[in-house]
Amino acid sequence: MSAQRRNPPVWVMVLTNTPFGMVGSFAVITLPQILAAQGVPGGHIAAITAVIISPTFWAFIFSPMLDVRFRRRTYALLFGLLTAVTAAYTVYNPSNLLLVEVVMISGQLFSAFYQGAVGGWMGSLISKDQDSLLGTWFTVANVGGGGLMIVVGGPIFLHSPRLFAAVFMFVVLMLPVLLFLFIPAPEPDKLLASESFSRFWREVASLLKRREVLVGLALFMMPSASFALTNVLGGIGGNFNASPNTVSFFAGAGSVIAGVGGSFLVPLLAKKIPLRPLYLAIGFVGAMFTLASLLLPRSPWTFGLVFTGETIFQSLAFTAANGITFEIIGPDNPLAATIFTLLIAASNLPITYMGIVDGWGYDRGGLAGSFFVDAGFSMAACVLLAIILRKWLFASHPVPATEIDTL
Repeated sequence: MSAQRRNPPVWVMVLTNTPFGMVGSFAVITLPQILAAQGVPGGHIAAITAVIISPTFWAFIFSPMLDVRFRRRTYALLFGLLTAVTAAYTVYNPSNLLLVEVVMISGQLFSAFYQGAVGGWMGSLISKDQDSLLGTWFTVANVGGGGLMIVVGGPIFLHSPRLFAAVFMFVVLMLPVLLFLFIPAPEPDKLLASESFSRFWREVASLLKRREVLVGLALFMMPSASFALTNVLGGIGGNFNASPNTVSFFAGAGSVIAGVGGSFLVPLLAKKIPLRPLYLAIGFVGAMFTLASLLLPRSPWTFGLVFTGETIFQSLAFTAANGITFEIIGPDNPLAATIFTLLIAASNLPITYMGIVDGWGYDRGGLAGSFFVDAGFSMAACVLLAIILRKWLFASHPVPATEIDTL
């Protein structure tokens, strides 16, 4: 029996990615609510959130270890456990801001390693024609897990005894790990870790000679479709007169419906528009939505509309980016986890720095300031990239890894 036949359905495989979405949603929605209740200013919360999620960008520096010595399943289990421990501790003791930042930065780092191990593991098991499907379901698992954490966990974290809430966080994050028992785990590369790191940088150098990779990195690293406002809105719901329960409802149930719906739109749109120009189109139209939302009254339903809309556009962008990433990885790649972590890190970079920029805009212009800054940077990046990359946005399907092409 082939390895492909032993694989469970793709949607089952990617449920292992739900802990990453759960921890992320806690960091950008529920934790800001907890900090806001403690009287921390909105701009400061945005900066703290940006720092906490920063490992999703720079974690790739250490990612070569995910491809050697042990199975990727072993790494996923280890870092999944460490993620659960750090998140549970933060829930138990959220009053010390410095400690919260240190512990949650560690948690996000472990979470990034977990996603890298899982992404490389699942990406190496599928065939080339399943790239788009895996990219779609990967986003669904991320958004769905995050929404579930907010809907179910939000009220618990905000209103239950700390010890109970911490235990709940740990158990929920570890449940998806049980799926590891049903997914084949290929043997790891037997090379020493030092050789893996040198191979990693050689692979990166090789990737940077490929036209489609350079185009993808440009799209991902610029703030063309980051929609970092989704990481800011949880801490400034009061600007819309939205209660914590209202914020949790729209950020939870609303984000699941919007995120899943947005994810499944990408395969349909991709039949008409190549993924690269589609990614820019998502960013530009989404930025227009952000600006238009400033014309609406500051009310709870406006918060729901804005958060739902931003989530739809961010899910569209994530799904398109995932599809491009899995195209680049290809099947049976010995450095799949490393390359996956690197490319996903590139897409997370603008989310990190735009969170800081949005917080800066909020401190100087309130809600309008953060919205204008976020949308303005996104629209400018989309226009600039469309001009610079116009010759390659509509190019044919990326060339195989063996064919080197440069800009």
